[in-house]
Amino acid sequence: MEMQGNRQLAVTQQQAWEALNDPETLKKCIPGCDRFDNTGPDEYAVGMALKIGPVSAKFQGKVTLADIAPPESYRLGFEGQGGVAGFGKGSSSVTLTPNDAGCDLAYTVQAQVGGKIAQLGQRLIDGAAKSMADDFFKRFDEEMQRRHGPPPAEAPQEEEKNPGKVAGLMRKIGLGGKKDD
Repeated sequence: MEMQGNRQLAVTQQQAWEALNDPETLKKCIPGCDRFDNTGPDEYAVGMALKIGPVSAKFQGKVTLADIAPPESYRLGFEGQGGVAGFGKGSSSVTLTPNDAGCDLAYTVQAQVGGKIAQLGQRLIDGAAKSMADDFFKRFDEEMQRRHGPPPAEAPQEEEKNPGKVAGLMRKIGLGGKKDD
């Protein structure tokens, strides 16, 4: 299976980088993930429940980071075992590029699956992978808004909300001109 995509993130490149390297954030955002623990330099143990079509399994695996270029990019390798359901392994690259709206996240994924999961057919596997990616980015966007607030373009200035009230407060504390008679 191969997949690639781009997502506009409403946070800075640095904020996105920090979140993508934080095990707790990843645990919250990866669908079905209940474990994302640092086990060594650039290595993590991962546990997650996965359902693809009629096959459900609890996967245990590891993620290893390589070619790390903060705050721009890294590659990661992953592998997981789901018992009789099968296995998954592969690699992914992630690149963050700053822009006026925050940053762009580009990713590619190459993966292989085996066991019962592989018997489901490529179309079902690809659909499940796309759905998981969409769910991850929805959760990631929500987490970034919770931490950093809405994108700047969506946050109106106080004066735009009620200019009369602001001017009145400024006059009251002696910073504005006199009120018209």
